[in-house]
Amino acid sequence: MTSSNAKYNPKYAPLFEPITFPNGQTLANRFSLNPITTNASSLEGFVTEEETNYAARRGKTAPLQITTAAYIEDYGQLFEYGPSVRDDRFIYGLSKLAEAMKKDGAKAILQLAHAGRFSKISLKDYGVVYGPSEMHLNTPVEHSVLEMSKRKIEHVIEQYAEATRRAIKAGFDGVEISNAQRLLPQQFFSPFSNERTDEYGPQSLENRARFGVEIMAAVQRVIDEEGAKDFILGFRGTPEETRGQEVGYTVDDFNKYFDMMMEVSNIGYYAIASWGRDIYKNTVRAGEHEGELVNKVVYDHVNKRVPVIATGGINNADKALEALENADMIGMSSVFVTEPDFVEKLEAGREDEIDLGISLEEVDDLAIPHRAFKDLVEFMDFGGSLPEETRDKFREMTNQTSTSYFKEFK
Repeated sequence: MTSSNAKYNPKYAPLFEPITFPNGQTLANRFSLNPITTNASSLEGFVTEEETNYAARRGKTAPLQITTAAYIEDYGQLFEYGPSVRDDRFIYGLSKLAEAMKKDGAKAILQLAHAGRFSKISLKDYGVVYGPSEMHLNTPVEHSVLEMSKRKIEHVIEQYAEATRRAIKAGFDGVEISNAQRLLPQQFFSPFSNERTDEYGPQSLENRARFGVEIMAAVQRVIDEEGAKDFILGFRGTPEETRGQEVGYTVDDFNKYFDMMMEVSNIGYYAIASWGRDIYKNTVRAGEHEGELVNKVVYDHVNKRVPVIATGGINNADKALEALENADMIGMSSVFVTEPDFVEKLEAGREDEIDLGISLEEVDDLAIPHRAFKDLVEFMDFGGSLPEETRDKFREMTNQTSTSYFKEFK
């Protein structure tokens, strides 16, 4: 993925140094494609041609590529048109997605996710959502969260394991387990959302960590059973949880959580993720490291055991260099929607040609699924990685989802 004829500015050389993962596999540079929703799957969760075309167009964006959240059961669906990995019927379509992602040599990672109490799709389709604890919420409509029984907990853990088996059969190079951005494993770890009174409750760090640790152990068990020795087990986490001025758990808590997972699984990388803008610059809000950069505290703690990926608001080469001071790799998502050739242009010394804008005429060339605008605009506004005028252009397209609409402007 890196050319011998590279002409990049020497100051960007650190971004193009190879990196070797714990399993011995080497990536050509320090970029990764972050998960981002394109709402390109069918309503049932089957991979579509639009989805594979989007992935193929981004085959050269980065040597490590992670899909959007693939839901492991109906009650865990995060996006209305997201891919599913809930049973064997989905293996064929997922294999086509993996093939498209890998066509230029990238490692394809399937992110396994469960939205838990934040599954708006489950609420809409079934009138129910599950979470660590019974709660009464008012958004998006007034509803109650059902507390997961121990049987349900065991069921979900096994679904993570079986989803991993399907990912291996589909030809993915790895899976990523997300403990970030309020997904179910983080909900168990958070005192904000976990009010249980059993061994999965908030009474101790070990109890709060139990669900996430058992998921990682189950996933590792399947990797071992399948003999997938080069398979990458990725981990995505939000190291500090805040809600306004309140802190749910500290970076120190989460570092201990990560160590527990390392004891039961062979983690291949740790991607730091959170909400907001320029999150790679976030500072610790509480605990012994208060005021320090979150990424630095995590990076120092991981101490080269696995590669750490910095994410959030990194939309140019200089920011990437800055973030690399406390990370081993750089994850980008919104940037690759409108500029899939970012890394190639930077490597060729053509950084002045990098264009984060968008026009109606470019949508088809960029293979952007027309339903992508459904949720994409909200995430882009929140993260701010793309210029405001680009986000405004996407906003114009939000309700215009047919091919004929775009062709009117050509």
